[in-house]
Amino acid sequence: MAILIYPWISQLLPLITLLVLVLAIPLHFLLHKQSKTQQLSLPPGPPKLPIIGNMHQLIGHLRHRSLSDLSLIHGPLMLLHLGRAPLLVVSSIEAAREILKTQDLNFCTRPNFLTLKRLSYNFLDVAFAPHSEYWREMRKMFVQELMSAKRVHSFWPVRAGEVANMVDSISKYCSSSRPVDLTEELLSMATRMIFRIAFGKSYEGGAFDSGKFTEVVDEAIVMLGSFSASDFYPSSSITWVVDIITGLRRRLESCFRGFDKFYQDIIDDHLERADKGVEEQDIIDVLIGIMRDQSSSIRITVNHIKALLMNIFLAGVASTAVIVVWAMSEFARKPELMKKAQDEIRTSVGKKGKVEESDLEQLHYLKMVLKETLRLHPPGPLLGARECMNQCKVNGYDISPGTRVMVNVWAIGRNPKYWNNPDQFCPERFEDSSIDYKGQHFELLPFGSGRRICPGMTMGMLNVELALANLLYCFDWELPGGMNAEDIEMDEGFGLALHKKSPLLLVPLKFNW
Repeated sequence: MAILIYPWISQLLPLITLLVLVLAIPLHFLLHKQSKTQQLSLPPGPPKLPIIGNMHQLIGHLRHRSLSDLSLIHGPLMLLHLGRAPLLVVSSIEAAREILKTQDLNFCTRPNFLTLKRLSYNFLDVAFAPHSEYWREMRKMFVQELMSAKRVHSFWPVRAGEVANMVDSISKYCSSSRPVDLTEELLSMATRMIFRIAFGKSYEGGAFDSGKFTEVVDEAIVMLGSFSASDFYPSSSITWVVDIITGLRRRLESCFRGFDKFYQDIIDDHLERADKGVEEQDIIDVLIGIMRDQSSSIRITVNHIKALLMNIFLAGVASTAVIVVWAMSEFARKPELMKKAQDEIRTSVGKKGKVEESDLEQLHYLKMVLKETLRLHPPGPLLGARECMNQCKVNGYDISPGTRVMVNVWAIGRNPKYWNNPDQFCPERFEDSSIDYKGQHFELLPFGSGRRICPGMTMGMLNVELALANLLYCFDWELPGGMNAEDIEMDEGFGLALHKKSPLLLVPLKFNW
């Protein structure tokens, strides 16, 4: 019997050998990888499922809240897996300081997210590594040329004008005692303001009417909060098929074309104006000047200008509106605190009829209110994702290159270890405190810290302060008929920024001296 079978075995031996090699090679690498992983001291985390990892624990929930709940079980430095992508979640000021300050250079690049990459013209956050000379020069140019104190101050007529337009719009409701949708009013004001600052054009009318543009902006906000298979399975050959089937790629392409056409029209208009010798120094004029300056140490293109405009516009509109809405929502629930803020503003400003930028420095309680609002309602509760660039240790744990990092500033801002009565809105907690939101105090990080701190923070907060101060100065506010303070819904919705899920409806009463 054995003699009869042997010839068959001898004929199949090459095939068997090849099959063993094919199976043995990946098995060797798998075992080697597992052995190497076992030698590392990895941060704790919840068990993961095959293929999807820990995605089932986040889908359908507000991510910052789900991650905060998980960190209470697994610790403030927690490792998860979203598909094939390892994710390190930071929920303590000690670990945040280590990553954003001490080892900032190891964690200052961005993950290669498809949506961000496509919408940002492959620029700044994606295409150029932050340790490169080019990235450093571009960021320095952005901060020094576009977001310097002098440049930010130069836009004061735009801020003042759009805040005045908002006040006029709200005033129409005063005679009828009808509630005004403050969410809509503030979003409209922020859009007009950033539109004029970034593009040098009025929001309504003319060749650059905002109708189609705002549709594209709405679509971009949806896209930025969407799921892309290639973001979580970067090496898979089928992810592009999934994105095509779900329609994501088609929608991204359409959204990108809409932005691209709009930006190109705006830039062409500025180029024509510059060629005619018209000197109007809005942000696009400054960028065109740098692009044409042959002596400049950096070279920027039209696509670079488009990418910067994208960052300025989307980030500026969302954060300005949501911060003021959350502050007014908290005031509506605690009218005694609103009265305190109004008394400070009206005493300081007097009977001028409006709050001007020169008045803001004196409004100390208003600044405390905004710190408290940012603590409880940071616009970006998980900051912008970072990615580990080099093998390193954080708090004794090994972190491998390619690991994505999210700092849960929402969880840090509500941690009883750092804050007394953390869920209570209490601006007075900052009365004798040096804690600020500018990236040096890791208890309060709404705009991040280190190389990736938000460069538009100064301009953004100036917009917020001026808008909120005038709302409190010009009007008294009441709840709609039959509504009590406890009826105000404070549920969160997540889009481009962490916004109030339901609109804020309040009745304005014109304040008369």
